[in-house]
Amino acid sequence: MSTALPSYASGVWDAPMLGDTIGDNFDRTVAAHGDRDALVDRPSGRRWTYAELAADVNGVAAGLLQRGVGMGDRVGIWAPNCPEWTLIQFATAKIGAILVNINPAYRSHELQYVLEQAGIKMLVAAPSFKTSDYAGMIETVRPQCADLGSVILLGSTDWQALVTDGTAAQSADPSRLATAQSKLSADDPINIQYTSGTTGFPKGATLSHHNILNNGFFVGELCHYTEADRVCIPVPFYHCFGMVMGNLACTTHGATMVIPGPAFDPKATLEAVQAERCTSLYGVPTMFIAELADPDFASYDLSSLRTGIMAGSPCPVEVMKQVIEQMGMAEVSICYGMTETSPVSLQTRSDDTIEQRVSTVGRVGPHLEVKIVDPSTGLTLPRGEAGELCTRGYSVMLGYWENPEKTSEAIDTARWMHTGDIGVMDADGYVAITGRIKDMVIRGGENIYPREIEEFLYSHPDILDAQVIGVPDAKYGEELMVWIRMREGAPELDADSVRAFCTGKLAHYKIPKYVHVVDEFPMTVTGKIRKIDMREQSVELIGRG
Repeated sequence: MSTALPSYASGVWDAPMLGDTIGDNFDRTVAAHGDRDALVDRPSGRRWTYAELAADVNGVAAGLLQRGVGMGDRVGIWAPNCPEWTLIQFATAKIGAILVNINPAYRSHELQYVLEQAGIKMLVAAPSFKTSDYAGMIETVRPQCADLGSVILLGSTDWQALVTDGTAAQSADPSRLATAQSKLSADDPINIQYTSGTTGFPKGATLSHHNILNNGFFVGELCHYTEADRVCIPVPFYHCFGMVMGNLACTTHGATMVIPGPAFDPKATLEAVQAERCTSLYGVPTMFIAELADPDFASYDLSSLRTGIMAGSPCPVEVMKQVIEQMGMAEVSICYGMTETSPVSLQTRSDDTIEQRVSTVGRVGPHLEVKIVDPSTGLTLPRGEAGELCTRGYSVMLGYWENPEKTSEAIDTARWMHTGDIGVMDADGYVAITGRIKDMVIRGGENIYPREIEEFLYSHPDILDAQVIGVPDAKYGEELMVWIRMREGAPELDADSVRAFCTGKLAHYKIPKYVHVVDEFPMTVTGKIRKIDMREQSVELIGRG
């Protein structure tokens, strides 16, 4: 019989969960903080107090009702970060329509898939962004999408009419919206977010008011948000990071949402923090790396920063230390999660040591459970042993939209969500993520987790970023290859110099055989490295010698 403590933890918390809908919770915040800043859009210079934002949200909601959109109908949003995105987010929640987030990077075939798979009734979209002609792509696929009744382009007369007509209707008869809102349950589906789909078609994680409202609230609680906080949100709204950890964390606390730009730009982000005296800044590690590397970084006044969140992918130790020391984010929090869990299930606390914040993704979140299991048996492992991280509780999605087969593969009969990530829980309940089950490299029978090697390579003075993958090898089955981004002005490294740096410090089988120096990595819109693309390109590179 084992006496070792199992790798299981539950999030005991004094504050109860929220039992209301997003619309009702928003109205409560408006009543308490109506005259405070709610939303600031830096690119356009527009600003809303909570009272002003509520008036516009209600106008859009009434406009949607006028156009026949109601409870359970799917409304797509395809746009970069902008105030209208936020208006649609809260307006759909108020009438019980299900908001379908569409990745701004999608091309026409991906757009068509989501429009058809979700059965989208109305699509709200930006006309274009960067090199993407959204309006043109919509017209290309529209004939194939039987459910799509209307398309409203932001900035068009259709959008203006929806807002104007809705505002007039709401003013004349507020009871229609109030009645629609009163019929909603916190357990209703309210949002569909498509996973990035690195293999096969993306799956639509279906989330309820209860899922995302509580997750936003508790992420904000662990960041100690109050109505005095101002949160800079350069991460995309179409992803949980932006719309839940950003928008909903703010609205549940009466804090201010600050949009630095439509898409991430390091200068615009730093300028927004300075101009709006932001107390919190969000980003994935690659964003913080870009901000720290900005040539004018030292000239920005970031003294208002207190906290923030670094998430989305594993956070390099050195980057974390620089964020704390050079950006003044002494209380910066590491979050771990996935779209299917609304998203956050583990988070560091402001009183955690630097070591805990740089070497783990924290402890289980309030009112949630996590465990580490043996992937082959499903049994909970003793603390200190690596296995698959699973999570259970209010945050676990309702399921993948109209895909029961994939849902049952991800969520077991006891409602545990299987993350596919390899984790280790220590004696105090802190979890370190050591890799993805599918990223694990098996070289000559040795299981190798790329994360360990990447962390070591970050300690090289000339390396800005490193990503390790497995590539086919006739002798060992797989060999290690590292893609490296060099610091500006540093001499380019080759395989021999990397091997020399690793020798004596890493086991021989963990030393990369191949080195590829790049200016940037293939990434998703949210800043996650697409290792599947790296593997494909690497096989070609090795083939060419």
